Amino acid sequence: MTDQIVKPAPAHHLELGDVERRIKAIFIGSVGNLVEWYDFYAYTAFALYFAPAFFPNSDPVVQQLNAAVLFAATFLMRPLGGWLFGFIADKHGRRLSLTLSVVCMCFGSLIIAVTPTYASIGIAAPAILALARIIEGLSLGGEYGASATYLSEVADADNRGFYSSFQYVTLIGGQLTAIMVLLLLQKVFLTPEELKDWGWRIPFVIGALLAIVAAVMRRNLHETEAFVEAKKVAKPTGSIRGLLNYPRELLLVVGLTAGGTAAFYTFTTYMQTFVKLSVGLTEDQTTLVIFGSLIFATILQPLYGALSDRIGRKPLLIFFGIAGTLSTVPILTTLKDTKSPLMAFLLICAAWIFVAGYTSINAIVKAELFPTKVRALGVGLPYAITVSLFGGTAPAVALYFKSFGHEDWFYYYLSGMIFISLIIYSTMRDTKHASAMHRHE
Repeated sequence: MTDQIVKPAPAHHLELGDVERRIKAIFIGSVGNLVEWYDFYAYTAFALYFAPAFFPNSDPVVQQLNAAVLFAATFLMRPLGGWLFGFIADKHGRRLSLTLSVVCMCFGSLIIAVTPTYASIGIAAPAILALARIIEGLSLGGEYGASATYLSEVADADNRGFYSSFQYVTLIGGQLTAIMVLLLLQKVFLTPEELKDWGWRIPFVIGALLAIVAAVMRRNLHETEAFVEAKKVAKPTGSIRGLLNYPRELLLVVGLTAGGTAAFYTFTTYMQTFVKLSVGLTEDQTTLVIFGSLIFATILQPLYGALSDRIGRKPLLIFFGIAGTLSTVPILTTLKDTKSPLMAFLLICAAWIFVAGYTSINAIVKAELFPTKVRALGVGLPYAITVSLFGGTAPAVALYFKSFGHEDWFYYYLSGMIFISLIIYSTMRDTKHASAMHRHE
């Protein structure tokens, strides 16, 4: 493992070699993030095909519900992952934490790929599947804080918003990759019967192999100069006790995340179900609409990130808060009533115009709240808790309201969550102008 570090250069005075090192570090960190999220979303994308193999039941809704329960279970593991990998990142280095998290994801994906079906080993099959998803949830919980911290620390001060926005570029990219693998297997290589019999294992094999590649790449990452400098100032602990010295910052992470994560999971994970079941589009139309809207969302991330480097983080957060509060109900109501794939695509893109105000910069805002010695834990742990409470549960809440005929209640629930975060945005400092990135105490 290399002992080189990424050293900060004075603002407005970056040498070409320094820029190249930063771009390489950000690329490797981001690719690992994409692989982790591909592995995670492959489960959702292929659940329709493998659910019967693990949950034999004559009712397909029960099969999907069982798969959805395991999806939610992974979110319960994310706070533990946020603590574990945040501790490793703050005590032993960002590079080690990033490498271990992607190895953990590789292990989870590989287990899913090779687990026998219910017909072969009975109840052990869904139990092993649950174990694999728990491992993946642990990995994802740690990935966010470690990668957000790494990307923010290797970026130069004038472009932190732009560089850190690639965390969500690759996060959404992981979902896009999972959809592309699904389309290729569905339309080109396999029949529906082959997909249900054994083809659903292929994406998890791919994910495990990609995770191995990402782990090797991350193993050779440069450690951040901020972490190295912080070690000179004080012995790193990565302890929760040390984190509790920053109660205001911890509450800020929870408050600014709640509405944003609910919106993100609504317009990614849940939107595929919503467009298919509530709007009534065909399976192919649904896939194209979701795929196109995610590409649009991906393009917005670096644009908004770069904008935050010019005007600050707070204006974008407030834009998300106001637009999200006022527009969520009209957009979802209109979306449910439309039967046009084009209109559905445009409406979801309209939502992304304000949702990107949160997703593009939320990682850097959190990183800028904490000093170096507790940054990864401070970013990762409260974020993971909040995502588990409000992000991962968003599809379940929506389906719960839908189950007794009041799907529109979810629209108001989401709008209210965004409004609560808006209150936080309007009262917090702009972290671009009052950043803790330079503090190593």
